[in-house]
Amino acid sequence: MTLRWQIAQFCELLWWQHYLKKREQTTYLNWKKSYWRQFLADAGVIVPPGAYVLDAGCGPAGIFSVLPTQKVDAIDPLLDLYERNLPHFKRKDYPNVSFINNSLESYRSNTRYDLVFCLNAINHVAHLDICLQQLHHNTKPGGLLVLTTDAHRFKLLQLIFRWLPGDILHPQQWDMVAYQAQIQEVGYNIQAAATLKKGLIFNYVLILATKSHAEETARALPSRPDEKLP
Repeated sequence: MTLRWQIAQFCELLWWQHYLKKREQTTYLNWKKSYWRQFLADAGVIVPPGAYVLDAGCGPAGIFSVLPTQKVDAIDPLLDLYERNLPHFKRKDYPNVSFINNSLESYRSNTRYDLVFCLNAINHVAHLDICLQQLHHNTKPGGLLVLTTDAHRFKLLQLIFRWLPGDILHPQQWDMVAYQAQIQEVGYNIQAAATLKKGLIFNYVLILATKSHAEETARALPSRPDEKLP
C-alpha cells in the first residue's frame, strides 16, 4: 500500500476517535441506523431478507447495522483498531455479520454477493482500479453495486488535491464522470447516478451499477462450436 494511504488510514482512526468522543453510544447508533434506513429508501434500494450482502469499507457503523435478516460480510482494514479504540463498535452486537479486517483491494470472496455496498469508502482506498476489479469479482451476475462518494466539482481543484494534502483522509480524488467511467471499465453497467448533496468543492454522489448475466454466460461457453468444456 502507498504511504499516502497509510497516512490516511492513521488519520481516519484519529478522526473517528475525535468524532465519537462526545457522542453517547446508543444515541449515535440509533441516529446512524435511522440515517441508513432513510438512505436505502431515498436510493430506492431494497435488500431482501436472506440476501447475501457485502459492506465494503464498512467503518464502525456501516449499513451492516440495519440488515439483521440478511447474511452480511463487512470488511474494513481498520476493524480491529475500531473495536479496540471505539466503544461504539462491538462485533458481538451484530451476530449475523461476519467482520473481516482486510483492505478492499485484497478481499476476494469465493461466494458472490447479491448486493455490494461501498458507501463513503471508495475514495479512501490506495488503488482504485484494483478495488473496483475486486468489487466486480465479488458481485454475482445480476447483482447490484451501490456506491457513494465525494466527487470533485472542478477539474483544477481535483488536480491540486491530488498533488497537495488538502484532503488527507482521501487518497482518491476524482469527479463523477471519472468514477462512472472506471466503474464501467471493470465491467459494471451503470443503472443510475445522482448527486445527493451539493458542496463547494465536492458533491456527494450515488452510483448504482449492475453486473451483467451475459458476462458470466460468455465465460462458460466454448470459444469454438466444436470445443468441449472441460
